[in-house]
Amino acid sequence: MIERHRTETIVRERYTAGAKSPEAELCCPVNYESEYLKVIPSEVIERDYGCGDPSRYLREGETVLDLGSGTGKVCFIAAQIVGPKGKVIGIDMTDEMLEVARRNAPIVAKRTGYANVEFRKGRIQDLALDLERLDQELERRPITAAASFLAADELAQELRVKYPLIASDSIDVVVSNCVLNLVEPNSKRQLFEEIFRVLKKGGRAVICDIVSDEPVPDDLQDDPELWSGCISGALTEEGFLAAFETAGFYGIQILKLDAKPWRTVHDIEFRSVTIEAFKGKQGECFERNQAVIYRGPFREVLDDDNHRMERGKRYAVCDKTYNLYKKAPYRESFELIKPIVDVSLAEAKPFDCSGMSLRHPKETKGQDYDATTKANNTCCDASDCC
Repeated sequence: MIERHRTETIVRERYTAGAKSPEAELCCPVNYESEYLKVIPSEVIERDYGCGDPSRYLREGETVLDLGSGTGKVCFIAAQIVGPKGKVIGIDMTDEMLEVARRNAPIVAKRTGYANVEFRKGRIQDLALDLERLDQELERRPITAAASFLAADELAQELRVKYPLIASDSIDVVVSNCVLNLVEPNSKRQLFEEIFRVLKKGGRAVICDIVSDEPVPDDLQDDPELWSGCISGALTEEGFLAAFETAGFYGIQILKLDAKPWRTVHDIEFRSVTIEAFKGKQGECFERNQAVIYRGPFREVLDDDNHRMERGKRYAVCDKTYNLYKKAPYRESFELIKPIVDVSLAEAKPFDCSGMSLRHPKETKGQDYDATTKANNTCCDASDCC
């Protein structure tokens, strides 16, 4: 397998060339919303390399981080979607790509009427290290011997802590467009952990990438052309989802999976996929007498905390799970049942989440609940009411 530093050099060299002139084989055909392309200079559009469009899943006012932002096309589209109250940060390690993006940012800002995009130099698997700040420090203290090399490593760690490129818990949405596969295998776990680190609790990742239907054999992983061409570093369809789960994400779902392969190499199919994954299931569990009912259509489901629920039954859940189910991507799948008498968090006792149990209605209504009411005339549509 190609050595780690060699992999990064190969990728940088090819994308450096791609910043200077278009390379058709670096991307899949992607249809972006034409209205957002009108303000983006042709130089940026012609040097865009990707396999999907994560921008279509963004919302107004969000803070967005684009990994491997290249010449900035997705960033400039995202800037228009999130609007002047939002913010977009692009991260790239290639100087030539950053130069094109930064040079065109003022043009886009003038055309939209606001400036909400910035570009920073860094490696997507190490979002704490500001490479430009490191470069500045190394100009003052150049590496000349083993001692200065070791000092540079200590300096990099100090910069990660004192001046992180992207702070922890600071981003609403992390997006990327066909770059995660360019990171060498030994750094892939750190890559997903970094995405998780920078997201706010409740934030999400929307990632477009190339995946394979079979594991990529070693001989393909040793091919420099295939590495920089988004082939050799591709995770399998299953492995891609598992990487998000291992990093701590929940609510992971496939938003789009191309039926037709982008490329087939030695009978292995490589296709574009778009994944959404959420951060926020971590935390303590408290009992507040809440319950949920899984609506269907499946007979039963298993969530990311190993809660197994059959359709139509009332289950006791902790406050954390109850609130997760109130939000995307779960909210359309569950009925949420609040207790008649609220239990404050200050009064709530710890909840045992090691297993699932049914919740009797009297637990949410209260054991002393005794009411008789008249018919509720708003319980059904007027056209259907008896």
